[in-house]
Formats: sequence, C-alpha cells, structure tokens
Amino acid sequence: MLSKTTFFFLFLSLVAEIIGTVGGFGSSVFFVPIANFFFDFHTVLGITALFHLASNLSKIALFRKGLDKKLLLNIGIPSVIFVIVGSYASKYIHTTFLEITLGIFLVVMSLFFLIKENLVIKPELKESIIGGSISGFAAGLLGTGGAVRGITMAAYNLEKSKFIATSAAIDFLIDFTRSFTYFQNGYIHQHDLYLIPYLFLIGLIGTYIGKRILYYIPQEKFKKLSLILVLLVGIITIIGVFY
Repeated sequence: MLSKTTFFFLFLSLVAEIIGTVGGFGSSVFFVPIANFFFDFHTVLGITALFHLASNLSKIALFRKGLDKKLLLNIGIPSVIFVIVGSYASKYIHTTFLEITLGIFLVVMSLFFLIKENLVIKPELKESIIGGSISGFAAGLLGTGGAVRGITMAAYNLEKSKFIATSAAIDFLIDFTRSFTYFQNGYIHQHDLYLIPYLFLIGLIGTYIGKRILYYIPQEKFKKLSLILVLLVGIITIIGVFY
C-alpha cells in the first residue's frame, strides 16, 4: 500500500512527464526538482536515470516515425562521454552546492530561452558536439540537460515526431550510461527500487497523454508556458535550499 506522500510524488511525476513531453524539454527538468523535495539529491539522480530509461523507451515507441541517425551520432556520442564526466563529478561536490547549481541552471536557462525566443543555432557539426557535450555534462551532474539538447536539435528543423524520437534515443543512451555510473557512486538504493514499476507506467501514460495534447495545442505556445514553469521551479529550488 502506497503512502500518501509516495502517491503525491508519483502524481507530480506524471505531471512532469506530460509537461516535459509537450514542452519538448524532457521530464527531468521538472522531475529532478520535484523529486528533490522527497529524496536526497544523490538519490534523485539515481531515480531520475532509471525513470528516464522507461520514459524514453515510451517516446521512442510512440513517436517511431524514424530516427535521425546523423544527429544521433553527432549529439549522442559527446553526450554519452560527458554524462560520464558529470556523473563522476557529482560524487565529489557537496549536495547543497549541486541543489543551488540546479536552481540557478533552471532560472538562467528559462530566462535565456524566454528572452531569446527566436534564438537560432547553426545546424553544423561543431554546434552539435558542443550542445551534446553541455547537455550530457548537465545531465550527469544535475540530472537534467534536455533543454540544451532541445535548442541544439531545433536548429535542424525536424518534423515534430522525428524530433521527439531522436531526442528520446539520445536521452536513452545518456540514461543507460549514467545509470551504471550512479550505481557505482551508490546513488541507486535497493529500498527505492519498488518505485521503478510505477515510474515505468507513468512514463508510458504521461508520454501518451503528452502526445495527445500535441494534437490540440501548438508546441511553441506550450513551450513558453513550460519555460515559465521551469523558472518558477528553479526559484523554488533555490529558496528550498535555505529553508
């Protein structure tokens, strides 16, 4: 029998998955700060990696209109390399500093994208490698880096389903890799594994609902709302560290 606290956490995880799918940033940008209110930060990193494995498999299955193999390599390879670097670095940095850094990262990122809403990155190899490296390192260190990868991929003007499928495939490689590193770091605890089946189901349901919403709400309009929510979550995360 799930406690009220656990049920509330799972409900918020479903909301994070839906918003992350429709907004195009991935659920971790919401899931990590939400989970941080229920678990210590290192545990959050471990749970996030396992949750995302299920979430991204769902996206790949539901948006399977073909992957962009070139982007998968150009962004995916540097992402995997630097997620390992970020994952190991997280072990040697105090969790309070990581939480503050996460909050600042979310605030700065959301404000930047709200102000530079028409930002265009060149669709070239150099930009892909840089974007993949930054998103991978952020994912390993802070648990979330999908927004950086999203703006990098947006330069290629992919069809919506292809964009989500390719992004999910890259994210899956990142999560698969950092799961092993987090396990070695001791972030994945046996007493938390009971959550995995629930989070797997939430990944399926949340992705499906998000896909349905995309039929009725233009992604650009929803993206702006998502960024405002990211900004608020970032501010709350910073305040929560000191209270």
